[in-house]
Amino acid sequence: MTSRLNVLPVERFSRGMSVRVRSDVRRVSDDLLVGGSPLRAVRLTSAAQELIAIADGDIHVCDSVSAALAAQLVDGNVADPVLTGDGVDPAELTVVVPVRDRVGQLDRMLAVLQGASVIVVDDESLDPEALAKVANRHGARVLRLPVNLGPAGARNAGLAEVMTPYVAFVDSDVTVSPVTLCRLCRHFSDQSVTMAGPLVRSASRSAAPRWFERFDEQVSSLALGTRSCSVRPGAAVAWLPSACLVARTHRLREVGGFAEDMRVGEDVDLVWRLVNLGDRVRYDPDETAWHDTRTTVRDWLGRKFLYGTGGAALAQRHGRNGAPAIMSATMAIAAAAVLVRRAWSVPVVALGLAVATRNLHLRLPPSEHRRRLVLRLGLQGLGWAIRQEAALLLRHWWPALALAAICSRNVRRAYLSALLVDIVVARIDHPRARCAPLSRRLDDLAYGSGLWVGALRSRSMACLLPRRPASR
Repeated sequence: MTSRLNVLPVERFSRGMSVRVRSDVRRVSDDLLVGGSPLRAVRLTSAAQELIAIADGDIHVCDSVSAALAAQLVDGNVADPVLTGDGVDPAELTVVVPVRDRVGQLDRMLAVLQGASVIVVDDESLDPEALAKVANRHGARVLRLPVNLGPAGARNAGLAEVMTPYVAFVDSDVTVSPVTLCRLCRHFSDQSVTMAGPLVRSASRSAAPRWFERFDEQVSSLALGTRSCSVRPGAAVAWLPSACLVARTHRLREVGGFAEDMRVGEDVDLVWRLVNLGDRVRYDPDETAWHDTRTTVRDWLGRKFLYGTGGAALAQRHGRNGAPAIMSATMAIAAAAVLVRRAWSVPVVALGLAVATRNLHLRLPPSEHRRRLVLRLGLQGLGWAIRQEAALLLRHWWPALALAAICSRNVRRAYLSALLVDIVVARIDHPRARCAPLSRRLDDLAYGSGLWVGALRSRSMACLLPRRPASR
């Protein structure tokens, strides 16, 4: 929870670059910042205090000391890099498009990428001539695979043919401009960043979008929020969708690219492998790509189910990072007491808050505002635990709880409470969206079913079990 910010030489940011302390970070005192993702309290050394005071929120890199401060703040999601310019020269970027059939969607997305260097990887299409005709009309090179390798294998095949220092992976049902891809590459001014991704929003191509298409437009599972982030397990953005990514070509080759034995979750696996190796990955919601919504209810729910089946493989490969939630035992018990809503819930919640605030008080550095800060963080932690448990009940655990609810009144009460929490969360996260509760429930049911199927196939429940937060 608490870390002391030391200033050590780091060769990541060059002179002239800047980072900006995020607006949601609270400066409790001259030497204490609270914020970031995961939430942390950062105690500043005297050198760091002086640099931030001089810059008034922006830290300008002028030497090794300011470069180290900038790097540590960005890594903790306490600050974001200030990006300037138009990014890389288009001649330095190659776009790889894995595709199987989808000729109409490929035609539309290549029209938007006009002028870019594009490699279309035909992953054993049923009508390869039609696909090649479309690609050739737009000036794209076609790499035809003799057997179907899946998205990961197709991307790796395209990666092997890239001759430029940067590569973009764009799915055939995504439209994104070359300007956006080049601007995403501005993140590579930080020498430790290997990959970056934009906000991926869903768009219906129907003249009259149906209810499930409208739901995806408003609450796409690929849209990861409107705040930029250093991506890693446990952060507000823990992964990036492979629907649209930019990366350093040589580095992806060094790590072996995408895991070809994974037909789903290969994007999450790649991000986590990079982070585990010390590479940085950035999410940039200021840049946007558009993903086509599914055109039938079956395809829409089928995709949610497929996403769920990947949870077990990720948990097997990455251990605790594959957990569906992160919370301490104290907060888990207190949150459960809130959801059950029994007479004994109040003393249990009070005791949980007392334990949590005591631990926070011991771990936070001395400050005249420490008591108030401890209470605020304790309540915030309880609220986040309630939100996570509600999601577990409705999404991840529903098959088991559906059976338990038959026999347990407490489970039924908790499930009803979770539904109410979900309505509030939906209003907070998507204030302008008009999402039908039925759409949210079907989304949760499909994903949760896939998660349990994957767990049963792998004979491991690791993907269903929450984990404790890492100590700081």
